[in-house]
Amino acid sequence: LKMKHPMVTAVLVVLVQVSQSFPALYHRSWWRLLREGDSCGKCDLALCSEPKDCPAGTVLDRCGCCPECGNVEGQICDLDQGNHFYGQCGDNLVCRLDADEARFGEVPEPQCVCKSQESICGPEGKTYENICQFNKAYATKRNISMKHKGPCESAPVISMPPQDVQNFTGNDVIFVCEVSAYPMPHLEWKKKGNKMFLPGDDTHISVQVK
Repeated sequence: LKMKHPMVTAVLVVLVQVSQSFPALYHRSWWRLLREGDSCGKCDLALCSEPKDCPAGTVLDRCGCCPECGNVEGQICDLDQGNHFYGQCGDNLVCRLDADEARFGEVPEPQCVCKSQESICGPEGKTYENICQFNKAYATKRNISMKHKGPCESAPVISMPPQDVQNFTGNDVIFVCEVSAYPMPHLEWKKKGNKMFLPGDDTHISVQVK
């Protein structure tokens, strides 16, 4: 009995090392791996393990048999559908090369990118960057649907109020005010002691919104 514990520990260590060295083998069901090796045999769903906690949904393994977790947004993926080393992208995702890395002289790596970059309004009134981020947030919850496409409506919030500025006569002066809201709020400036809203018809004053 005393000799079995070190042996079991050694087997577990070997399995962990294999999974880290060969990601393609790690994705597949261990039962299928032990039975078939690295080749694809006849598909037997009874030998497939059920993947859990898959934020991007499931995809089929390299043999087209067992389901496995799809890669999430920003994760390295297999650009070639015939290659199964890093894994395939999940729901609403596509594997693409990062062009920005190539511009900076780096070797671009294929990553999972969300097909749609349209923002999503969640049921709790929170805006998500895209449908992939929304699905990731609600991966463990069922029967949850978005409120609507596009940002959630929100009341204006002043995150950066204008500050006092010292300047010399004749020089330009810039006042900055940052307000977040949807739809975009309309801002008006008013000088203390003056009833006129800016910019008005003064050609020396301009207001920029972005």
